[in-house]
Amino acid sequence: MIQFRQLVLARGARRLIESLTLQIHPGWRVGVVGANGSGKSTLFALLRGLLHQDQGDLEMPAHWTIAQVAQETPALATAAIDYVLEGDTELMQIERQLAADPHAQHIGELHARLAEIDGYGARARASALLAGLGFADSDFTRPVSDFSGGWRMRLNLAQALMCRSDLLLLDEPTNHLDLDAVIWLERWLSAYRGTLLLISHDRDFLNACVTHIAHLDQQKLTLYTGNYDSFEDQHAAQLAQQQAMFAKQQREVAHLQKYIDRFRAQATKARQAQSRIKALSRMERVTAAHVDTPFSFSFPEPDRAPDPMVTLKDVRLGYGDKVIIDNIKLELRPGARLGLLGPNGAGKSTLIKLLAGDLAAQQGSALFGKGVQLGYFAQHQLEQLRSEESPLQHLIRQEPMTREQDLRDYLGGFDFRGAQVDAKVGPFSGGEKSRLALALLIRHKPNLLLLDEPTNHLDLEMRHALTLALSEYEGSMVLVSHDRALLRTVCDDFLLVADGVAKPFDGDLDDYLLWLDARRANTATSNTNSEAASDKASRLQARADAAAERQAKLQRRRPLLKELEQLERKLQGWQGEKKLLDERLADPALYASGDSAQLQGFLKRQGELGQSIDAGEERWLEIQTELEEIGEL
Repeated sequence: MIQFRQLVLARGARRLIESLTLQIHPGWRVGVVGANGSGKSTLFALLRGLLHQDQGDLEMPAHWTIAQVAQETPALATAAIDYVLEGDTELMQIERQLAADPHAQHIGELHARLAEIDGYGARARASALLAGLGFADSDFTRPVSDFSGGWRMRLNLAQALMCRSDLLLLDEPTNHLDLDAVIWLERWLSAYRGTLLLISHDRDFLNACVTHIAHLDQQKLTLYTGNYDSFEDQHAAQLAQQQAMFAKQQREVAHLQKYIDRFRAQATKARQAQSRIKALSRMERVTAAHVDTPFSFSFPEPDRAPDPMVTLKDVRLGYGDKVIIDNIKLELRPGARLGLLGPNGAGKSTLIKLLAGDLAAQQGSALFGKGVQLGYFAQHQLEQLRSEESPLQHLIRQEPMTREQDLRDYLGGFDFRGAQVDAKVGPFSGGEKSRLALALLIRHKPNLLLLDEPTNHLDLEMRHALTLALSEYEGSMVLVSHDRALLRTVCDDFLLVADGVAKPFDGDLDDYLLWLDARRANTATSNTNSEAASDKASRLQARADAAAERQAKLQRRRPLLKELEQLERKLQGWQGEKKLLDERLADPALYASGDSAQLQGFLKRQGELGQSIDAGEERWLEIQTELEEIGEL
């Protein structure tokens, strides 16, 4: 096991961890969470032996093999699959010994050990890792030097997973992955038999992978049993005992309730109702765990938008002779909240670049309505921040006539406070630069947001604050993200970008995960032509049965969802009419007029509306119950 005894860990004069005493047992999968800069990565460096504690003791088995993801990858001529195989150092050592002296006396022992560690299946395991992380078969033999920085990080991740480790240390492994690779990785980690310590700010990913949460806050590392949702419940219960936090907690709950009320009255995309309601209910339940968040910001109300905002007609996108997406037809209207789904490399970011004006269409037309105010966020924009200027100087450059104190207050909502407001941006972490870029973007009052992986490098508290702000945002939005909690909460519709086309996706995020599973199954089937005919028939029948079951559920769900959509529109109308009647009946002039017939008519209509609203809300709840019984597709 890993055992800490009264351990103190500091970085320079700053203490990160005080008096740490806890145990991590073999086989535990521990998610390490905490604000950026709290010391999570420093703790990993301690476990790897790169640092030494300032006080106390750290004990861990000397024979353990520790695996971690390399942060840099030189431009090697080594083939990708061979680079991944190097992660199994014992395998590499045995193979070198066999190659150096194939007739050595201990050759039998080497082959026996090779069999024990499944060395003969190592190349197949490496191929599976590469495929799961999004590499095509043709990439396996390409040299490492051919890949971009993001893909080299995937190679480093595959190499770490290839290691037959006792302790696996992963620091933000999903930052360079798309959604399908994230889902594959969480399944792989769920089956990992060693001890896992995982730093991540993706709540869905943590929920699927870990058995414990280690929360680093205010120089204390506290261990909780369960996944991230369970940690938030436990943490919320602790915070709720602090009376000083209660008022702020209630304000946050009221903030969420306002959104929920608006959603019930105005949602027109009933297909998304189930996942949205679940996400919102989860947000309300865990809000108490975020009462001490350092972030507090919202999007200002944007200027009136044209209708339509953007129209794409028969657009072809690509680079040079390579076509990425063809025949795109898309109309974005005011209030659109569109999420882009699809495998890595299919063209999601390419489509965002077209909408942002960074890429021209090879064919077709892209028309923007007069008055569209774009707000574009992408990771490469962090490089455009001026390294020698402070956050305040960036904001003054953008708004030279605004009072400086107002700008400082605004930056405080993004946790830029004190000396950091005037500090140079150059040494900032990726998370701090992302926060600054978002702060600058929001001040522009965009009516069309284009967000390409906005949560990369953001910690959980900032993701929570961004999700709240986007939920209340009144403009239109196109979002690419591997953060499922964000996608579920803020997107009404999805566009599937895959196989050279972009088309509306008739379903929610859970349907997309099923689509990914089916796609992988079809790929596996096409690559395994040697399977027996009976096995193939069984799989086909199983897929047919699953499709039939899903179709039956769809037939039950569709009329309910249609009724739900109609009912929400009626409730909105009834509630609006009743509000006007209530105001009229509260007016003393009505009673002074002496028109008893009019008064009786108003009172009668008020009662009818009250009954209609009560019956409508009761039916709304019945429909939700029926949809829950039917279950996910």
